[in-house]
Amino acid sequence: MLTPPFSAVILAGGAAKRLGGGDKPLRMIGGKPILDWIIERIKPQIHALALSANDDPARFAAYSRDILPDFEPHLGPMAGIVSAMEWAKKTNPIASHVLILSGDSPFIPSDLVRRLAELPSIAPDSMIAASSAGRTHPTIGFWPIAASDRIKQAIIEGKGRRVSDWLEVFPHQSVEWETQPFDPFFNINTPDDVQKAETIAALIASHPV
Repeated sequence: MLTPPFSAVILAGGAAKRLGGGDKPLRMIGGKPILDWIIERIKPQIHALALSANDDPARFAAYSRDILPDFEPHLGPMAGIVSAMEWAKKTNPIASHVLILSGDSPFIPSDLVRRLAELPSIAPDSMIAASSAGRTHPTIGFWPIAASDRIKQAIIEGKGRRVSDWLEVFPHQSVEWETQPFDPFFNINTPDDVQKAETIAALIASHPV
């Protein structure tokens, strides 16, 4: 079982190429940016929160959070996860893991941290990921901070740049969530997804989850 305090980093630098460009986490859903949805839902669950994003950090100035650039740009999301691990190591030195959150999944559950953290017998090098509909979501879960140097070296060598690659490297456990009335890990990639997200947002507004 993991012990608090828990730190989290949102991967907030995703480009909305299939949505016409711009920062995907700043796209509006239900009258507010996706990023606002995530922060509002995760903030009561964690001790500290930062954003992972490259380029001009001023676009996230309103959030008053540490903005973490990738340790090396253009190497994919794993470079952001490494920076998140290094930030957590400095700011929360007693923590064994850092919580990573995808910047395009606005509806994460209010019991995310509790259910992930309460798994027994978690090894220091284990990953603990959320799962829904039988699918593991490695960009929503706890990553072992001690693995940062190993992951960084692999990325520099051109290996392991896909997040899912590391599910085959580290021991991992997952916790399954129900997908009714909606999948809490629904992620937004296309205009159709935006419409589905608006429907979910309206459902939450009428029946807070």
